[in-house]
Amino acid sequence: MHEKIIILDFGSQTTQLIGRRVRELNTYCEILPYNKFPFGDESVRGVILSGSPFSVNDANAFKTGLERIRGRFPVLGICYGAQLMVQLAGGSVERSDTREYGRARLHVADGDDPLLGFLPRESRVWMSHGDTIVRVPAGFRMIASTDDVALAAYRVEGEETWGVQFHPEVFHTEQGAGILDNFLTVCGVRRDWTPASFIETAVGELKVRLGDDRVILALSGGVDSSVTAVLLNRAIGRNLTCIFVDHGLLRKNEFETVLENYEHLGLNVIGVDARERFYRELRGVTDPERKRKIIGKGFIDVFDGEARKLEGIKWLAQGTIYPDIIESLSITGVTIKSHHNVGGLPEKMRLKLCEPLRLLFKDEVRRIGLELGMNPILIHRHPFPGPGLGIRILGDVTPDKVRMAQDADDLFISNLRSAGLYDRVWQAGAILLPVRSVGVMGDERTYENTVALRAVTSTDAMTADWAHLPYEFLAKVSNEIINKVKGVNRVVYDISSKPPATIEWE
Repeated sequence: MHEKIIILDFGSQTTQLIGRRVRELNTYCEILPYNKFPFGDESVRGVILSGSPFSVNDANAFKTGLERIRGRFPVLGICYGAQLMVQLAGGSVERSDTREYGRARLHVADGDDPLLGFLPRESRVWMSHGDTIVRVPAGFRMIASTDDVALAAYRVEGEETWGVQFHPEVFHTEQGAGILDNFLTVCGVRRDWTPASFIETAVGELKVRLGDDRVILALSGGVDSSVTAVLLNRAIGRNLTCIFVDHGLLRKNEFETVLENYEHLGLNVIGVDARERFYRELRGVTDPERKRKIIGKGFIDVFDGEARKLEGIKWLAQGTIYPDIIESLSITGVTIKSHHNVGGLPEKMRLKLCEPLRLLFKDEVRRIGLELGMNPILIHRHPFPGPGLGIRILGDVTPDKVRMAQDADDLFISNLRSAGLYDRVWQAGAILLPVRSVGVMGDERTYENTVALRAVTSTDAMTADWAHLPYEFLAKVSNEIINKVKGVNRVVYDISSKPPATIEWE
């Protein structure tokens, strides 16, 4: 069993980022709702309290008693977490006259402090708070300040307890990784969370758990399901059967390419060509939510039909990863986000669920895949939506529109690769718009379709910025699409960021 750090989530948008930073320091951690501390877990070595969208003075703020945690474990409170510890101990937190958002200069007052003592006397940190600590309880000692906040960090005397009003987990805090590293050192946790150790542990646990049972897995061609398949294959071999459904909305030549890649990996894969079924059911449907539901239900029906042809299947494996689990947890009484992998199985299948990657972040999944010897091209592929081109073709879906979307997407992606830009982009694709415009080709007037190119940079897809691709590159891609994709005479580039826009258009 890995020693672990528990991160109690009070609703901050950066809670997952705290987890990723701790994992990057080869330390296993779990993110739990603020009021679900695992008191019986003997592997816990330290606790981090996250930020929150609330003020500690709000009537509906998330609060929990810390008397059984403080003094028993090293504790680091970040922003709201730091303010909550002060308030619970009798101190005062009030709305600040000077709100701090963005970069600030941190001045360290105690050069011997185990958490901050290594920092330069001044360094840049990232602030994001409207409240500030104005009076600390007895035993709370200031160890750092900023130009506008007198108590930017504190230590509790006689305890391994710290609070910081800045965010060490974000990139803009210059020494943030070092601060978290120091906290882990105080916790005395073993730094044994590596891809190799995960694989060894996971394969051993899968062999025991699954025994000689047979397992099925729905492959999508994406990173998560592919790594799940290879990991399971290492554990149970031919007792794993993978089903890859072509719903006709994949990228160009995706079905054949993916099957070939899986064959090289030694996987037992059944490929199902269900294009005609999906085209028939999507005919005339323009509402994006209806399209999603038709594609989702159709996929389950096709998958279930293939599964019923197999004998002795007892388990369904899924490529669920940790962000899926976290986003499906409820800390408010309302589920934050339902996820296709977490929402449950079709009742009629009655299979037990196997999710070997459910504790991993996306970047960890990629490292596991590389450690398993998988092709880097397969591992570093851009995310692709489950409904595929069904939500990149705005309006109704027809085979001809699929052809245009596939051809435009293929030209865009292949040019990104050849220009050395593919790995600088988190996700990219072509969207076929329900807009026709006048054009001229040769001496002829045309009235044809418009394609929007979308490319974003991100670390986790929770936020994203439009990719600032070179004009020369965009001009080349536009020219190729208009000249080579029959039915398209105009190309535009989407320069919207998330938020307020989403990465996909539907």
